[in-house]
Amino acid sequence: MSASYFAPFDTVRFEGPESTNDFAYRWYDKDRVVFGKRMEDYLRFAVCFWHTFCWPGSDVFGAGSFERPWLAAPQDEAAARAKREAALSFVAKLDLPFYCFHDVDVMAPADRIGGFRDSFARAVDHLEELQGRYGRRLLWGTANLFGHPRYMAGAATSPDPQVYAWAASQVRDALEATLRLGGANYVLWGGREGYDTLLNTNLATEQENFGRFLALVVEHKHKIGFTGTILIEPKPHEPTKHQYDFDTQTVYGFLKRFGLEGEVRVNIEANHATLSGHTFEHEIAMARALGIFGSIDANRGDPQNGWDTDQFPNSVEDLTLAVIEIERAGGFTTGGFNFDAKVRRQSIDAADLFHGHIGGVDVIARALLRAEAITKDGQLDRFRAERYSGWVGEFGQTVRTHDLAAIADLAVAQDLAPRPVSGRQEWLENLLNRF
Repeated sequence: MSASYFAPFDTVRFEGPESTNDFAYRWYDKDRVVFGKRMEDYLRFAVCFWHTFCWPGSDVFGAGSFERPWLAAPQDEAAARAKREAALSFVAKLDLPFYCFHDVDVMAPADRIGGFRDSFARAVDHLEELQGRYGRRLLWGTANLFGHPRYMAGAATSPDPQVYAWAASQVRDALEATLRLGGANYVLWGGREGYDTLLNTNLATEQENFGRFLALVVEHKHKIGFTGTILIEPKPHEPTKHQYDFDTQTVYGFLKRFGLEGEVRVNIEANHATLSGHTFEHEIAMARALGIFGSIDANRGDPQNGWDTDQFPNSVEDLTLAVIEIERAGGFTTGGFNFDAKVRRQSIDAADLFHGHIGGVDVIARALLRAEAITKDGQLDRFRAERYSGWVGEFGQTVRTHDLAAIADLAVAQDLAPRPVSGRQEWLENLLNRF
């Protein structure tokens, strides 16, 4: 009922750009060396549990449209086990190295905390077995601190300390499970860490509690010997009106306030970046500039929709700009590209799950090759270096090291009259399009 769901499909392989096989990669050649690494090692692709195996195809106006065998009632231990089997077999069929999960994605539901912990423990035992059987690895784990009604007012920012304590239990167990399963990262996604109205919100208390919670997670990471990366995923709004982790720069300010900027990095989602009014590449560049770049949720939104549609990426142009920024950041260390994306509600067949992932993989792989060609060409980086070259010269170094009055006196002494210099945006855009 589980792994057999994908039995009719062969393992997806690279066949090259001329292939007419809809179940083959045209650009993702995992052993091809790009930027000095095998493509598989550079991109570090992961399939997610939540959208791919947990979402039933529902929306706010209608019930689920997917007839996946593991989603059939009742949602008990047998169904959870079937879902886990299906998930790891699917990742193996795609021949991708990693997967990701929330705790509730992989377990049978439970009402009280004791039963919750027992159910999750059984799921972790099974995942460990499946990882060995299918040869897959865990990119990151996390706890779902937003789906259950107990979290309607947040988890770490909840006004109820009992909710805070339940959240602590979930994160403790999920972090320890991530360590046991060899996960490379642990993500904290503050899905409801924000507010809908200030009429019932104490901002100061919520911020302090949120900061303390994150510090406790970092402390526990070191206590148990987890050497992976703690990640926060920025998001501006939805489901709350205002999220405390609005964008990368906001997250950095929050980390700086609580002395955690050296402990926590960001997991950047393309769709969240655009919801915050930024581009995807801006958020990556900002994370790089602030020293907190970690990992990527690869998806896209719909510009005519205006909310978190979580569609599979399909723009080589957009992804090329993102990959250039990733390479400027030195590439991934523990992070990777996780497909936080879902097929459309009308895409009800098993084949559609393959097409969504194959397309996303190939778009990113093609963008990687394009980014490498642009970087090797060198014109883009040379122009940027020349534009800022004044700062490495004698005058620029003087400006960098003197106080305000000394800089002002220097300007007067040299009777400065700087002339505007073209930013050559149109030429740069044309240059990128040559590739």
